[in-house]
Amino acid sequence: MTERCGFVAVVGAPNAGKSTLVNALVGQKVAIVSPKAQTTRTRLIGVAIAGESQILLVDTPGIFAPRRRLDRAMVAAAWGGAQDADLIAFVIDAKTGITHRIGELLDTLAQRREPKLVVLNKVDICSKESLLELAVRLQEKLSPEAIFMVSAATGDGVADLRQALADRVPEGPWHFPEEQVSDATDRMLAAEVTREQLYLQLHAELPYDSAIETEKYEERRDGSVAIHQQILVARDTQKAIVLGKRGARLKEIGSRARAELETLLERKVHLFLHVKVAEKWGEDRGLYREIGLDWVD
Repeated sequence: MTERCGFVAVVGAPNAGKSTLVNALVGQKVAIVSPKAQTTRTRLIGVAIAGESQILLVDTPGIFAPRRRLDRAMVAAAWGGAQDADLIAFVIDAKTGITHRIGELLDTLAQRREPKLVVLNKVDICSKESLLELAVRLQEKLSPEAIFMVSAATGDGVADLRQALADRVPEGPWHFPEEQVSDATDRMLAAEVTREQLYLQLHAELPYDSAIETEKYEERRDGSVAIHQQILVARDTQKAIVLGKRGARLKEIGSRARAELETLLERKVHLFLHVKVAEKWGEDRGLYREIGLDWVD
């Protein structure tokens, strides 16, 4: 059989469930997930395989109205991820439906020439009547090649979507070895896992004024890895939140991040976390490179 390989840009508004969907399509975790909107900050490729097809899923930040430099860089990364894609998968929160922002995105996508699929996510919490009505409206507005109804959280409909993507990517050799599931480096993965724990444990308390900077990633002779990271926050009050009483919160963040990294990296991990107040970290060009974003004026 002929090999197939192609890029699928997974785009949509914040909190549509794009990263959860990418993880479900790949079959294991490659992108961090949290209930907090705009968790994904940079482009990441998840590698899914179906038969002779390798599907390169470009998980992008949610597209929203940017206000800060970081916001602009994230939105640029999202549209950049769709720039050279063979196919666009537009993910919509089926429960939320077509909001004003979704309507704007539909208008923008309608102007693009790439083949488009619509993925209605979170269908497990929606009525059939509302889903059918939403599908009709989307067909009228975007005229996609197909509309899929899935629940990335439960896995319903994911296999059918994976096969549809596999059938649509172009013929060509695979870009990655069969065992590789992502283009993220271990260093980048480590920073993302720690950031995920920040969001999961401090969801309501910590705003987006935080980032993870990896100071050192050291392979040890015994096969373990030592990772030194700085958690950057904008204010002293935020530092106190991350530290918690007598450092308890930071210890818990580190403990959970380390446990997950040991599973993902399949080796012993020594994780050292420090919290640093850096009021203007969002203006640090080097940090943008570290987290995989382009500097946007």
